[in-house]
Amino acid sequence: MADSQYTQELRVAVHAVVEASKICRHIQSTEDFAELSKNDRSPVTVADFGSQAVVCKAISEAFPDDPMIAEEDSAALRLPDQVSVLNRVVKEVATLVPDATQEQVLSWIDQGISRDPAPRTWTLDPIDGTKGFLRNEQYAIALALLVDGQVKVAALACPNLGTIESDEIGYLFTAVRGEGAYVSPLSDPIDRTRITTSGCIIGRDARFCESVESGHSDHSWSSEIAHELGITRDSVRLDSQAKYAVVARGEAEIYLRLPTKPGYVEKIWDHAAGSLVIEEAGGTVTDIHGHPLDFSRGALLSENQGIIATNGALHSAVTSAVKKVET
Repeated sequence: MADSQYTQELRVAVHAVVEASKICRHIQSTEDFAELSKNDRSPVTVADFGSQAVVCKAISEAFPDDPMIAEEDSAALRLPDQVSVLNRVVKEVATLVPDATQEQVLSWIDQGISRDPAPRTWTLDPIDGTKGFLRNEQYAIALALLVDGQVKVAALACPNLGTIESDEIGYLFTAVRGEGAYVSPLSDPIDRTRITTSGCIIGRDARFCESVESGHSDHSWSSEIAHELGITRDSVRLDSQAKYAVVARGEAEIYLRLPTKPGYVEKIWDHAAGSLVIEEAGGTVTDIHGHPLDFSRGALLSENQGIIATNGALHSAVTSAVKKVET
């Protein structure tokens, strides 16, 4: 990695998500996820907790003054009836940190409980796309550094993502603002190749990328937008911020996350890393009204509604189509 203002941050971030990927892959291979349900009824697994523990450990040790806004906390693991799950989390973390204790693991997980804005903070989704993870499909470990409310560094690991050009499975997408976006195999993070979004400029030739879960984005609304643009191709559906990666490396041109219920507010950990990867690959990311994403408000994108991510060239056409269909 070439030296830049954020060389150390990128190196630590890459190491952290690669290590977290090892835990996630091991747990997925056992098909014993030890799944819990959170208050919002969304699933959380041993892998979510293990991934968050190792990433937060790495960031807090390298940058002790930086807070972390991460998706999970240790509250559920501290309940008496979840001791077996906690023991499993500790066991998985110990494969990478042999002397890890129960209290240390809980403490590392809770390094991510910040929810307030700060001049410099990290945000983490330890497993973005947990339902995809449970199906043995796509998920991502998404880590980003925010400085003064702007995403500056991104490390996005997609352990199950392949490519038509290789038999390799598992890729790492990285970006530093102003320095481009890169992909490398998870097996060799140093082997980086620069990526760019596609050059497609005609709406009807574009490819949509959507969430598998209809609860994450309004698929019927997407269909109307596709019709408005003249798109007839079937959408590429996959879980997690892997969708950002697919658009960034030119395999699709449009990713929409359209509100499914009034008042829903997106979380920063669901978009920070992926948005920078697309932007540095030449694409554009805004909310559905064409406004830039505002990462300065803490854990929530409270000033934004939904997400439009494109290859850049089609962004104006897509936002116009969204507005026309919405009205």
